[in-house]
Amino acid sequence: MARTRFDLCLDAVLRHEGGYADHPGDPGGATNLGITRKTLARWRQVSPWWALPKSAVQQLQRAEAARIYRALYWDASRAGQLPAGLDLALFDFAVNSGPARAVATLQAELGVQTDGIIGPLTLAAIGSHVARAGAAGLIGALCDRRLGFLHRLGTFATFGKGWSARVAAIRAAALLAASSAASPSKPDQWSSIMDILSGYKTYITAGFMLLAGLAQVLGVDLPALDSGSAGHLIMESLAVIFLRQGLKGDIARA
Repeated sequence: MARTRFDLCLDAVLRHEGGYADHPGDPGGATNLGITRKTLARWRQVSPWWALPKSAVQQLQRAEAARIYRALYWDASRAGQLPAGLDLALFDFAVNSGPARAVATLQAELGVQTDGIIGPLTLAAIGSHVARAGAAGLIGALCDRRLGFLHRLGTFATFGKGWSARVAAIRAAALLAASSAASPSKPDQWSSIMDILSGYKTYITAGFMLLAGLAQVLGVDLPALDSGSAGHLIMESLAVIFLRQGLKGDIARA
């Protein structure tokens, strides 16, 4: 089964999230696979969130984490409706800073209402921008704005180096995805010609036989075909052509 854009984007996100961590300077507290204790408690409907033990965060498995990422970040930011590349840039931003902030930042770049919700107007603005200038510029601008937001955070001195490296990696992966989507690979021209010819090789062979027979009728000496008379060559070529047509008709009716 082919992997979806969500699967591919989640792979990219998880490459930066890592396993269990409980850094005293991280406001998210205990985190595993990028899912904080508070987020996991909300997902499992545990209230208050601190009633969820840290051991539950440590034991979180990828399958459940993927469901959380899809519902709370991918679907919430409507990344699945965006062009390849832009989907990853927005999704990763949403994971780090929340879907509303990520979407509002994208809307600010597009010049539409910054309500943090991707609706028909925002989707139309994205479609118009991508059709006019491609997705690469929008991806770069979104990543630049994201870095600007991160620089203004009080914890940038502690986590800024890692954040900056992550945004750079996501930018590169997103631009590559956008480029691949904009330039689908073209089939090899020679292979296409050979595929076409292979379907007609019976006709080609019969055509040569017919031409050889006619050449002999006209008195052209073809030593390589001395064993076959002109009449036989013409009749055999016509028989081959009609036989192939008959087989094609039988197969079509089968």
